[in-house]
Amino acid sequence: MDFFISPIQLLQSISLALELSAGGLSSHQWRVAMIADHMADKMELTREERQMLVHVSLIHDIGAAASWKKVAGLQVVKSADLYTHAYAGYKLLKNSAAFHDMAPYVRYHHDRWDGNNVSGLAGEQIPLLSRIVCLSDNVAIQIDSQRFIFDQVPDILESIREESGTYFQPELVDVFLQIAQPEGFWLDLVNAYAFPEFFKRVGRYGDICYSLKDVMDIAEILATVVDWNDPFTGSHSRRVAVISEYLASQKGFCADEVKLMRIAGLLHDIGKLAVSRTILEKPDRLTSSEFYIVKQHPYYTYHILHNIEGLQDVAVWAAYHHETLDGKGYPFRIKGESLSLGSRIVAVADIFTALTEKRPYHATMEQDAVRQIMQGMAQHGKIDGSLVAVLFHDPEKINYLIDHVFAVQKK
Repeated sequence: MDFFISPIQLLQSISLALELSAGGLSSHQWRVAMIADHMADKMELTREERQMLVHVSLIHDIGAAASWKKVAGLQVVKSADLYTHAYAGYKLLKNSAAFHDMAPYVRYHHDRWDGNNVSGLAGEQIPLLSRIVCLSDNVAIQIDSQRFIFDQVPDILESIREESGTYFQPELVDVFLQIAQPEGFWLDLVNAYAFPEFFKRVGRYGDICYSLKDVMDIAEILATVVDWNDPFTGSHSRRVAVISEYLASQKGFCADEVKLMRIAGLLHDIGKLAVSRTILEKPDRLTSSEFYIVKQHPYYTYHILHNIEGLQDVAVWAAYHHETLDGKGYPFRIKGESLSLGSRIVAVADIFTALTEKRPYHATMEQDAVRQIMQGMAQHGKIDGSLVAVLFHDPEKINYLIDHVFAVQKK
């Protein structure tokens, strides 16, 4: 199975997930991409270079998803946190069949022109695209959405001029100062309606044919980012994925559908990046306000995934994992026959996994206790009883699958 997916469409969705990270930088990835593309146009880079530059810009901070608060506010200063998240992003991408070409540019996107870097690189040894992202990143991070943009422009321009020849390549500073002259440049950076037009324009760089294996690989990367955000459930997404995959195979899904079900399990909690780690790590019962914040995450999961061509079914399976057959789930209140088998499978897999994990608010439960709870939920019309029966038909198989996830995570 192949997917002809617009890479911009895919990376726009991934960057949206990053923007939702607790303490994230509002529209930061998108602003960096827009600035970088303006610079590429002025420099007359090739179509291929421009495409790669925009792609890298959209996910340049993927290694910071678990530490936005440390990264936010770090501008043109040498900081271990800057290099740490850049290298974390590199490690996340370097073995990816779909994204490995971007890894080196992500790795060096905070390297200074003057060579005062952990990497040891200096000047033109630093990849050109990394140098452009570095400058664009430092412009974007200084924009305060709560202030009138033209009150900020003089200070932003001065900060970039001051670092010419030290942090930034002088020729790139000159390019930036030229593209920054029109007022429209700055207005585009702070007006939400400018982004759809930008994505439409850069989307013309072309589509890419991703295999099912490629999409699985991308989902594994995103699952890692999601699980970074919640240290108490460090392999939750993968456990839900393997249980979902198993249930799908037992219910007669074809081979490709089983793999898509695994992808749904990997991505079901991607919307949880919008939930503060303070709430996720809270050892006590959540307040009603905190619980409503948590209840938003399937909504965001749906909106991150459903615009990716070819993954509409996966979006539904993943996002409806807190809906219940009696219509009292959340956040869409879908019930009965309106809930597809795929959505029911991810729901059962998620409940089983949550109950068998150690959480801040409960210890690990024995499988018999979990079975009784889930059978009770099925009897009360919450979840699909046929799936619960399949799940507990072979307890040794389920234990094997979970143990396999832990073994893979330790490698």
